[in-house]
Order: sequence, then structure tokens, then C-alpha cells
Amino acid sequence: MEPELAVNGTAAVDDILCYVSDNGRYIFTSNPSVICVLLYAFLGLLCVVTICGNLLVIISIIYFKQLHTPTNYLILSLAVADLLVGVLVFPFSMAFTVTSCWYHEGLFCKVRGCFDVTLSTASILNLCCISIDRYHAVCQPLTYKSKITNRVIAGMILVSWGLAALIGIGIIVAGFNQGKCEDSCLIDALISTTLACIFSFYIPVIIMLCIYLKIFLVAQKQVHSIRNVACQSKKSGATVSKMERKATKTLATVMGVFLLCWTPYFLCIIFQPLMFDATPIAVIETLNWLTLSNSMLNPFIYAFFYAWFRSAFRMIISGKIFQGDFANSKLF
Repeated sequence: MEPELAVNGTAAVDDILCYVSDNGRYIFTSNPSVICVLLYAFLGLLCVVTICGNLLVIISIIYFKQLHTPTNYLILSLAVADLLVGVLVFPFSMAFTVTSCWYHEGLFCKVRGCFDVTLSTASILNLCCISIDRYHAVCQPLTYKSKITNRVIAGMILVSWGLAALIGIGIIVAGFNQGKCEDSCLIDALISTTLACIFSFYIPVIIMLCIYLKIFLVAQKQVHSIRNVACQSKKSGATVSKMERKATKTLATVMGVFLLCWTPYFLCIIFQPLMFDATPIAVIETLNWLTLSNSMLNPFIYAFFYAWFRSAFRMIISGKIFQGDFANSKLF
């Protein structure tokens, strides 16, 4: 027997007017509202930007030999995870926003959930690996090349994807569901939700916050040391001050955008089993799309800020790489 539909779910559908009820199921209406069309056009644009942005990063790192470095391999892995989010998760989320996936546990819905959890977790863990790489580069520059080798990077990437797959499959197998739950399974839902949030979000976030704080403190110490030792002039002092502002802005942007996109969703999910009333589906969907948008922003944060990507970007967009062999071109 199909479970009864929640009132808040019906209200969400009626508000957007994308679906009509048909014997307890929702199907896409042949006459969608203007809000529905604009919503799907906006989500479609996010999907296209996510795919194109991450594809540019992947092509740049693979094609240009100058970019074959351990750090860029981590960025490549991140871009692959975010690209798959755009290719697999975005279309499914668009097709099933405010639909029966919230109320039925069909195979297709479980596959969608598995892709969502696995790829989002892979993206987060890759971000964590990038922060570890940056820590060694900034805080231990003399031993960086000997410690962070291609083999170490490959191991970090394999562990990230392996853990993401285990978490994604484990949550689906355990019956982790974001929808409403009967009273009898409240404890199970609370445990599975808490474990999912801890391993997929809170532990990586704590690691990244600690690492970036350490990087920021070390960078500031290095700048002050340069200032004191060199007895710089006013012009040089202005340059150092600019370096401080740029480092602060970069770190603030990296963590700020990440926390802005992910924190509201995980706070909502982890407290949801403790609430007497189910969280409105429209709220959860909005927060879910906010998290997915991080996959669109990552290329801008981790690639567009670098001069090498801007050069590679221009060469790819202009089609110059198809006019000859520019794999050995000097980008910076």
C-alpha cells in the first residue's frame, strides 16, 4: 500500500504547479505554471554551468603538461566529482524535486540518493585533501616535494572515493531516508542521519577549519618575518599588506562559500528526526540545491582564481588547442 502524502508536500506541489496528482502519484503537468518553467530553467542553467566549468578544469589539467602536478591532480579529482554531480545528480534532482521520491522507495529513487550522497561526499573529501596539500605546501615547504608525491596523491584520491562510495552505499542499504518516518524507526533514523552527517560533513569540516586556520597563522607569521628582516620600504610594506589581504580573502572565500552552501542543509537534516512536525519539502529541496550549487562554485574558487587556469581557459574557449600541439605551452 502506498503511504499517504504529507500535506506540506501537496502544498509545495500546488504552489509550484509543476505536477498533478494521479491516483496518489505526482506526474509532470502538460501545462506548467510560469514559476515552474522559470524554476526549471534556472536549475537547468546551474546544471550547464556546473558541467562546463568542471569540464574546463578537467581538460586544462589533462591537456597541459605544465599542470601535471600533485596539487592539480587533487583539483582534477574534485572537478571529476563535481562534474558527475552536474551530470548525474542535477538532472535527477530536477526531475524529482517535489515528487514521489519523498514518499516511495523505488529502485530509481534509491539510485538517485546513492549518487547524490556518494558524489557529494567525494566532493567534500577532495576539498579536505586539497586543504591537507595546501598545509604541507605553506607550513612545510622544505619537505613538501618529498612528502607529497604522485603516489601519495593517488592514495589520497583513492581513499576519498572509496570512503565516499562506502558512505553512499551504506546509507542507502541502511534505509537512510530524508522523508517522514514512523515513530517506531525514529531512533534508527536519528542514528543513521547522525552518522551520515558526522562522516560526510562534520569531520571533514573540522579538519579543514583547523588546517586553514593553521595555514593562515603561518602565512601571517611569514609575512611579518619578511617585514622585520628586510626592513622594507613603504612601497614594499604596501605589497606585503596586499599579500595579507589576498591570503585572507582567498581562505575566507574557500571556507565561507563551502560553509554557506553545506551547513544549513546538514543542520536541518540532523535535527529533523527530533522535530515533531516534518520539515516542509520545499525547505529541504531549497537547502539541497544550495549544497549542490557548491559543485558549480568549486571551479571558480579553486581554478578561476589562478592565472594558469585563465590562460588555459582562453586557449580552450578560443579553440586554439585544436589548431596545433600546445600541450607544452607555458601558462604562467
